[in-house]
Amino acid sequence: MSKIRKERLGLGIRALLSDIDEETETIKINETDEDSIINTVAKIPLDKIEVNPFQPRVDFNEEALADLAQSIKIHGVIQPITVRKIGKSHFQLIAGERRLRASKMAEQTDIPAYVRDANDQESLEIALIENIQREDLNAMEIAINYKRLIDECSQTHEIVAERLGKDRSTITNYLRLLKLPPEIQQALKGRSLSMGHARALIAISEVEKQLYAFKEIESKGLSVRKAEDLVRVLTKGSLFPEKKGVDKKEEQLPVAHKEIQKRLMDYLETRVKLKRTRQGKGEIIIPFYSDNDLNRLLALIENE
Repeated sequence: MSKIRKERLGLGIRALLSDIDEETETIKINETDEDSIINTVAKIPLDKIEVNPFQPRVDFNEEALADLAQSIKIHGVIQPITVRKIGKSHFQLIAGERRLRASKMAEQTDIPAYVRDANDQESLEIALIENIQREDLNAMEIAINYKRLIDECSQTHEIVAERLGKDRSTITNYLRLLKLPPEIQQALKGRSLSMGHARALIAISEVEKQLYAFKEIESKGLSVRKAEDLVRVLTKGSLFPEKKGVDKKEEQLPVAHKEIQKRLMDYLETRVKLKRTRQGKGEIIIPFYSDNDLNRLLALIENE
């Protein structure tokens, strides 16, 4: 990851999580006025913490939890969880449910927690951001979390990309996975299909052809490159037939125009063909597959 990308990532997360000083002194909640523990790390009784109703993570590996519980028995909780105060002596978990569960399994009485001042939307946003940062997420889990950030937290693609240190096109590509048939989405969840394969399948507009290509990839163990070759065969001539007798050199787009074409595809979430002659004239071809799809494209273009 480049230095600039790392800085963007750091700024995005700090904007939501607010850095917790590693040297912050841990205090006992029963030894201080409760209002004074906001933005500090405190030892909070486990029975005073309720789980986050907006928790984006639903699957927890019991074996891994048991291993973590054993580690907590020996070393304690290394990284504090994040909570918010919701009433007198009561708190709600924002981030760190795995550590909370493991602490209960380890029969601990309290847990170090960073007490954050956050409303419902901020709590949801922080939980989603932390969940996205996990390394074991599959592509569909990432896509669903991006979708929730946009829909439930009223964020744009650009804001989500900035806060996560991602390119806008990365956010868009993950969101396009949610339009794939359930059978393909399930394969992504089970990791039998890679993100590279899925991106190739997204280029196919017809569901029947998508499923056919998916079966071919699955049964023959096609590499991503082979999958892309198959997709080109399935889509060749269906939307943009090549003109016979046209000099292929004339059809080659300059780098700048290729970038424009790519940005249009990312923004409109569909195939776009940009053609340009040597004299600078050209056309943009945007296919649509139904009246609803046409209305969707018009709405995007009008908003721009």
